[in-house]
Parts: sequence; C-alpha cells; structure tokens
Amino acid sequence: MPLQTFHLATLLLLLVAPAGRCAAAAAAGGDGAQFVYNGFKGANLALDGAATVTPNGLLMLTNGTIQMKGHAFHPSRLPFRNAAARNATAARSFSTTFVFAIFGQYVDLSSHGLAFFVASDRAVLSAALPGQFLGLLDTTDNGNRSAHIFAVEFDTLFNADFRDINSNHVGVDVDSLVSFNASDAGYYDDATGEFRNLSLISRKAMQVWVDYDGAATQVTVTMAPVGVARPKKPLLQTTVDLSDVVQDTAYVGFTSATGVLFSRHFVLGWSFALDGPAPALNVSSLPALPPAGPKPRSKVLEIVLPIASATLVLAAGIAIYAIVRRRIKYAEVREDWETAFGPHRFSYKDLFHATKGFRDKQLLGAGGFGSVYRGVLRKSNTEVAVKKVSHESKQGMKEFVAEVASMGRLRHRNLVQLLGYCRRKGELLLVYDYMPNGSLDKYLYDRSKGTLGWPQRLHVIRGVASGLLYLHEDWEQVVIHRDVKASNVLLDAEMNGRLGDFGLARLYDHGTDAHTTHVVGTMGYLAPELGHTGKATPATDVFAFGAFLLEVTCGRRPIEQDEQGNHTVLVDWVTDRWHRGLIIDAADTMIPDGFSPDEVSLVLKLGLLCSHPLSNARPTMRQVMQYLDGDMVLPDLSPEYFGFAAIERMYSREFTKNTMACVSSTSMGVVSDISGGR
Repeated sequence: MPLQTFHLATLLLLLVAPAGRCAAAAAAGGDGAQFVYNGFKGANLALDGAATVTPNGLLMLTNGTIQMKGHAFHPSRLPFRNAAARNATAARSFSTTFVFAIFGQYVDLSSHGLAFFVASDRAVLSAALPGQFLGLLDTTDNGNRSAHIFAVEFDTLFNADFRDINSNHVGVDVDSLVSFNASDAGYYDDATGEFRNLSLISRKAMQVWVDYDGAATQVTVTMAPVGVARPKKPLLQTTVDLSDVVQDTAYVGFTSATGVLFSRHFVLGWSFALDGPAPALNVSSLPALPPAGPKPRSKVLEIVLPIASATLVLAAGIAIYAIVRRRIKYAEVREDWETAFGPHRFSYKDLFHATKGFRDKQLLGAGGFGSVYRGVLRKSNTEVAVKKVSHESKQGMKEFVAEVASMGRLRHRNLVQLLGYCRRKGELLLVYDYMPNGSLDKYLYDRSKGTLGWPQRLHVIRGVASGLLYLHEDWEQVVIHRDVKASNVLLDAEMNGRLGDFGLARLYDHGTDAHTTHVVGTMGYLAPELGHTGKATPATDVFAFGAFLLEVTCGRRPIEQDEQGNHTVLVDWVTDRWHRGLIIDAADTMIPDGFSPDEVSLVLKLGLLCSHPLSNARPTMRQVMQYLDGDMVLPDLSPEYFGFAAIERMYSREFTKNTMACVSSTSMGVVSDISGGR
C-alpha cells in the first residue's frame, strides 16, 4: 500500500471511531426524536442538584446525602406534537427503556425512590421538594394540572398522604404524586405466567420499558431483572391521555430524592424514541455498579496471625474483647437528624458513670413511665436525676426529641430544669436537675417522711401555679404539661415546689390550636373533654391542677379505692361537704399546727372551680394566680354551682368507663406510656 494511501486510511479510521461512539448516544432521527446511551461517560446531559456522572459512566442521581434531589435531562426539548399529523393536538407516541439500581443505607429500609418523567417546564422541577416529593413536585404544584408533568415512579417508601399501595411499587403519575395507577414492583414470568416480586432497594440492576400509544392513549410499563428478556405480559397498563399534559415540546429525564435516610440512585443506560420503539440497550456494555456489600477483607491477617506468637494472639484477643465489650456497654442510638440537638445530648457513658452503673442504691423511684436514678456528672460535679423510659417504637421520636430540646430552654424557678436526653437501644434517658427533697406525694402519703404544714403547702401550690402560668402564657410557645399531679411536683433544698417530668408535655405556637393526640396522663387528673376531643389544652392542665389543689389540701388521692373495690372521687367528696356547709372539714387532719380556715376554704373552692367539667368555666392560670395572691376575689359561687357531679358523670360517662380499668388499688393508673402518648 502506498504511504499516502496508508495515511489517508488511518485518518479516516480516527474520524469514524468517535463518530460511531457518539451515534450510540445521540439522536438517530433527523428531528432529535431518538437517542440511546449505553453508559453516560462523556454524555451531553443536563444535570442539577446532586446528579453527576461517575468516572466509569454511571449516572448517579443522588450521592448519599440526606434531604437532597437530583435531576438528569436530555439536553434539548423533544417535539411531542406532530404538526403534519391529522390530529396535531394529540401527544405523539413514545417509547423508552432504561436500567436502574437503588443502593439504600440498609438492605431492608431505603430512602425515597426515583422516577422517569416528561416535563414541559424545568422550572417546576427546580422548585420541587426532596423526600416524599421525589424532586418532582412541591406542595403547590402537586395535583395542579398546570404542572404538565407525566412520570413513572419507582417508590420505596409508603406514604399515606399520596395513597401509596405499599413501600415497593411502580406508579403512573400525572401532575400529582397520587398515582393514576400503581402495581407491586415485579414482572410476569413468560414460562410459568407467575408474578415474581422485585425489591427496588435490592442494589441489583433492573430494566424498565415504558411505552405510550398516542392513538389508543395508553401507557404500558414493563420491568424485569437486567439480562432477562422483556416479559410478554406488562406490569401495568392504563389509559391516560397525555394531550393536555404534554406541551408542543418537552424535556425527558430522571429525578430522585432522599429524606432522613441516605441512598444512591443509579441509571446505567437509557434509550428513547418518538413514534417508534426505543433502541435496544447493549446490556453487556453498560457500566458496572459499585460493590453491593462491604469490600473483601484483607488477607494480611490470615498470613500474619499464624506466624505471630501465642502471647500476641492472646493479647490481641483480650484487647479486642475489651474494646467490643466497652462499645456494647456504652452503645447508643444516634441518627443524622440528631446533629441539630447536639447541645442537649448526653453520652450514655457519662450517665452510666454518674449513676454508678444505674445501681439500685441510686434509685430514687419507679413508676409507670420508668425508673429515676440519682447521679453526679463527673465533669461538672452537678447532681442530676436520670429517668430511664422505654421507647421501642421509632414513630414520632424525631418530633419528641425536638420537643425535649425546646423544653430544655425553659427557665423558671418553679420548674425542674430538663437538661437533655440520651438514646440507647430500647431506652430513652431524660436528664433533670436533682431535687434533694424528693416528690411532694411522699410528704402527703408517707407519714414517715413527716407532714407539711399549711404555710408550706400553700407555698408549694403558689409555686406550681406560677410554673404553669409560665408554661401556658409567658414562654415563647404554649407548653401543655399533661401530667400535673403531686408525684410530679418535686421539692428543692429550700422546699420550693417545682413541676417536673415533661415526658408527656406537648408544645405549640401561641395563637394556634392544640393538636389531637392520644389521651395520656393519670386517672383522676384527666379533664372529661379529653375523652371526646383528644386535645390537650391549657384548660386540661387547669383541670389537673384543680385535682392537685384538692389533693394537697385534703391529703387524699383524686380517686381512691376501698377494700370492697368501690371508688371515691375526691372532687365529689369535697363537693358533698361544700353542699353541707362543712367544706373546712375536707382539709387534711394531719396538717400540723392548724391552718387558716379562710385560706383552706379559698384553695378548696378554687380546686372545685378548676375541676369544673366544662372547660370554658375553668379559670386561666393567670386568674388562678390572682385568686391565690389576693389580687382578685374568688366569685361568690353558691354550693349549687359546684353541684356538678351528675353533670360530670353524664359528660364523661364513656371516658370514665373506658379508663377506670387502669386504676389499681395502690395507685392511680397511667393511661399511656411515653411512646404511645406522643
């Protein structure tokens, strides 16, 4: 071959080779209506958010960051209207196939999924939200026909708001994340006709075929493991007219998003065509996915250990055992979202040492919500009380910890300071200031502790009222304690009453309504309207405070049970004496050094007023403080005003019937635990 001819042939080969490779990833049709990407290395895609192309050609829509979204578009708009067609307003038929895989943080729990979309405007996608919205829509556009978005979603989380069928499904979406039609992820075996499930978060590649027939206005979705031929029977088929959804031109591409758990979403290859079948993908040339499991262990240890001496082996074993045991001993539950609450988080190791390993000698008390231990923090030498509470359920934990952190900012002389929390395995630990004189109920019912005189009791009552006023009206948010009672009032070194145990507290902004929640608290302190509305409000705290006033003054529990199983309700018992003009006789006979009849009468009447079955008849805590301080005179109410026992029984008959079973012969039962009451 002449030298010039050889040079010319070589030049032609150099020109043809890249041209052939581009043809595999570029439009094959003259109008840019067909393309194929067997891998995305060097591909001309429009990317935003977390989307990127890896060095080996994988399109990675999300990169393992929480609360992120990623989009990948074919770079130019495609013509979805055919002006030469008989019906120029109808959307053109199209076909696409792609291979994808989802790598979640856990093999059995993923973040949110991904979707293939056709969108008329990229601005809608730019404003879209991550998490459950898949980076596809936001709260405004979701369900809005002006969004002009068609999508096929591969969703890996169940969302009741979007009426998802389960946490592993394929759905056809039109301008909304409430799927037009949906099916379990999987495929039909051609040989047997049986349906075979596919786990979208299996970290295995899967191929999808999506076809739209413009004449029949029908969408067909089929999927199968990569390498398996396209099943003859589609996964789902539904009638959808995209004429009003897709504009003259539109973008095609992929979107994915993450929520509180991270995941990575990969697309390995993609082809698309208008008015015909999408070109087949060359599965053998698709880029490889990252390893599905951990990297193989090094063989170095297998070589070194047999050579090492028995002494070194024994020492290494002992060291490893000690480290593992130490880690297990102090293991905690930590999640990414807790970073924001860092200043309120205690290490389990510090609390373990502070309480001397939670020894029985450090136990201050135990109840329906857990055990409380005395401790001393080593770094600050601060005395604390550590409450261990069971929390097997993860539901609502993030909201609860956020409220713990918020209530850690409460500052009032009559509130026990909530210092922070720790989570470990199935336990939640709440850390409070230590109150050396224990709880008030011990001085009311355990005579070995001594009894409180009337001035001391009145001082405690005023303190608790002041603390509740701060929670209801004077702090930045409204805090509803939901468990006001004598056992939750602690006495500091100066015998000041401090309201504690905020494990059931709820908070919301001033000027907004309380949210409906589970009924929680202790029998005898629960306002009757809770059984009907389920809403904890300042008025329900006032009702509990009324029971507390009667309890402290009378030295009796709100509900008592005799040996025959009969129950006596304290408010009815005091009302009866009020009817007979003997209200002073209701006072605790064990009060040393006597008491002021006028003050006792005031507190008992105020307790009855706060215990009124109608919430709007109860005073606010500000009015309660004015009555106690003598700044406002208690209304001159007749005994008939307080004769509401019959009304109360009628008003709360069902509530009492359903909850009275919780009352034991030794204590007033707790209606709910801390996890169930959030």
